[in-house]
Amino acid sequence: MSGTLISNVRIFDGSGSDAKAGQLLIEGDRIAAVLAADASVGDAHLRRIDGGERFLMPGMVEAHAHLTWPSSIERVFTGMQVPYAEHVAVTEANARITLDAGFTSAYSAGSLGEDIEPAMRDRINAGLIPGPRLRASALEKGMEGVMGVPEGHDPTHDRSIPGLVDYVRARKAAGCDSIKFLMSSDEAFQRGGAQILMYSEEECQAIGRTAAEEGVWLACHAQAAEAIKRAVRAGFRAIYHCTHADEEALDLLEAHRDRLFVAPAPGLLYARCFEAQSFGIGPAEAEAMGATSGLAAMERLMPELKRRGVRVLPGGDYGFPYNVVGRNARDLQIFVERFGFTPAETLRAATWEGGELMDMQIGRISEGWLADVLLVDGDPLADITVLQNQARISGIMQGGTWRRLEEICLN
Repeated sequence: MSGTLISNVRIFDGSGSDAKAGQLLIEGDRIAAVLAADASVGDAHLRRIDGGERFLMPGMVEAHAHLTWPSSIERVFTGMQVPYAEHVAVTEANARITLDAGFTSAYSAGSLGEDIEPAMRDRINAGLIPGPRLRASALEKGMEGVMGVPEGHDPTHDRSIPGLVDYVRARKAAGCDSIKFLMSSDEAFQRGGAQILMYSEEECQAIGRTAAEEGVWLACHAQAAEAIKRAVRAGFRAIYHCTHADEEALDLLEAHRDRLFVAPAPGLLYARCFEAQSFGIGPAEAEAMGATSGLAAMERLMPELKRRGVRVLPGGDYGFPYNVVGRNARDLQIFVERFGFTPAETLRAATWEGGELMDMQIGRISEGWLADVLLVDGDPLADITVLQNQARISGIMQGGTWRRLEEICLN
């Protein structure tokens, strides 16, 4: 036998149960066994890691990732447009930064360059660059003018259904795992935009049928109640924001809770409300952009979705200049302080349920699952903000290989 044994740790398995003292045996890229703290493992070939009573947990999943959004903790861009070659480099840097923040996997909520993410996913999988396991995406048709709104796209829906069908097929052929559609506009684009529907029921159904035929997932920006309902009826997998869900929308989300996920992305709204003054966004601007009312609506709706058993996942639209990539773990604090999740429920959402979104054997400390784990100097179940301090993440392992490991852990 050869592998790694991590002992003297408290193990949080991702299920939401309390952390328990134990040991973790890893062989290759998989978890070979979860052992009792006093179990004897005598193989001399094992690399032995003394965890120093640290907290061991699954790597986290960023459920609303925008790795092509340029701003990060390392470099802030005042705009979103970056020359192509630089954009590729910035995106790869964002992947590394996301991994270093403890997010070993990421589900894309759309890419500013349609070919960047599939190529980067493949480079990550080949071990050529560091980054989270990625479900790559495109961001609907025609990225012109206002970010996320195709040129000439308005509520009259002048684009043909054959064109939408061809687009879904083309994005699948280009290697996308998911395609993001803007089902409703946004207050930040124009006042009242959250209630503007971007696709008719007929168009949504055509998109959904084609995606099912092609075997590609669908995600959407959906704020208006009717936009949410159309997305659910069309078979969308990831529903983002859900800001103005009404009772019928809540009922639909609950009825389909076994096949879909909600990621409200509160991080961006929180930043606009409280942290963007130096970028010219004060209280009046935050209100005009729908951030103040949107965050308040989420505070009402997300606890209700949780009560109904809908999987509500962290992921906060990081990559804007006032909401940078690398601060992703702040969403966990928002879930606890504003959505009424317990720390254990929040960690389950960020790991176990995030793994279900990714549809990979990740997010759990369980025999046979991929060895994506974090060693944390502190107890996130007592203080969820610990995970925002990267210096407190002593070790990051992805697929059985250490991305980072403090020397203090070695013996």
